[in-house]
Amino acid sequence: MSQDLRELFEGERDNKHRMKQGHESRFLTRLDTAMPIQEKSRWRIWSAAASAVILLGIGVYFFSTTEEDLPAKTTVVDKTDDTQKEHGISLGDLSPDLRNLEDYYMANINLEISQLEVSAENKELVDNFMERLSDLNIEYNELNKELNAMGPNDQTISALIQNLQLRLDLLLKLKNKLNELKSSKNGQVKNNTI
Repeated sequence: MSQDLRELFEGERDNKHRMKQGHESRFLTRLDTAMPIQEKSRWRIWSAAASAVILLGIGVYFFSTTEEDLPAKTTVVDKTDDTQKEHGISLGDLSPDLRNLEDYYMANINLEISQLEVSAENKELVDNFMERLSDLNIEYNELNKELNAMGPNDQTISALIQNLQLRLDLLLKLKNKLNELKSSKNGQVKNNTI
């Protein structure tokens, strides 16, 4: 029984193991019977299409309802075309403090404009104030052109800052007028109901 392992392995090397003829084809047929290839079901395609239709319907619903909430005619304050603006320096380009100041006023102006409640009763008043605001905006653009043409000086910088202040003050006055108008209407309604 004591065989040398080296002789045993050499004997095995000489006796190469070969697969029988047709082994691979028999294996593949047995594999196909044990695990058949399943066709992709059309259910997945239909479910994906149904999901897309539902999402499209929801999107159309939300976009159609938001258009009804918007006022019929919006008032445009800045009537200048962006393509006509020259790419020069502005108030905010002169220093970081002036940029913060300009950003502060512009943010507050835009906030006040966004909070305006325009109705049929106060539309004429709002339009008059918006015309004044538009005039101030045109003047601001002219001052910016002057700043670019003549360079920064104290008079132009202070005029630009005053323009921003006037626009914000104008919007605050409009807001107060609208509140007064609203409270006087509420007072009249209360007096009429008593």
